[in-house]
Amino acid sequence: MSSDYPVVILCGGLGTRMGSKTDVKPKPMVKIGDKPILWHIMKIYAANGYTDFVLALGYKSEVIKDYFLSYKSYNNSVEVNTRTGDLEVLSNEPDEDWNVKLVNTGVRTLKGGRIKRLEPHIDSDRFMLTYGDGVADVDVNDLVSFHESHDAAGTITGVNPPSRFGEMNLDGDRVRSFSEKPQASQGTINGGYMVLESKIFDYLSTDKDCDFEVGPLERFAADGELRMYRHEGKWECADNQRDLDHLNEQWRAGDVFWEVWN
Repeated sequence: MSSDYPVVILCGGLGTRMGSKTDVKPKPMVKIGDKPILWHIMKIYAANGYTDFVLALGYKSEVIKDYFLSYKSYNNSVEVNTRTGDLEVLSNEPDEDWNVKLVNTGVRTLKGGRIKRLEPHIDSDRFMLTYGDGVADVDVNDLVSFHESHDAAGTITGVNPPSRFGEMNLDGDRVRSFSEKPQASQGTINGGYMVLESKIFDYLSTDKDCDFEVGPLERFAADGELRMYRHEGKWECADNQRDLDHLNEQWRAGDVFWEVWN
């Protein structure tokens, strides 16, 4: 099992359904407990051996850049000399050994355009892709094994959500069609945690109005290039303030189902 595939995380949306939380920060930086939800997602991948990240930045990208540029000082006790700027890390907590590319993809670019603009920064014919707001107790290595077992160019992790999102019409594990957020849907939905071959770039453009689920992913599925990995465990996303409150309630109660690193 290779862990060389980069993990692309979409971090650039406006997060309007989160209300005032995203007035000063992008949605992936809202916190579960004392850490951004983005950190939790990265920990899930890192627990499975995937530590090479490419973050597609847009709205308030400087907040995410500042977090990683100051990662040591934010996550440790430090001593700083105000004259020289010298920094000494005082605590002995283990640091994450991650490589993180922070790529500006446009403030109002849709997801498909963001992914296509990352193409020069992805040094592999295969990469992971997920959204910056969903956590799960998914076994990423098992997901990759499933992807390697078929001949399609993409695998989506299918989950049964607590609410309604874009639904997939399935034939076994083949995704026959993909419908983004239908009005009456109670079936399996796209939970992110995707594995994609570089062929997906042929379906995308750098145009800021290039969406991902609407259009490109639908055509990808219609061409027989999409399979579904069925995740039988738990999945939730912070789509709005109520979702975030629920995730924080679970965090406070110690019911952190996505904490696969412990």
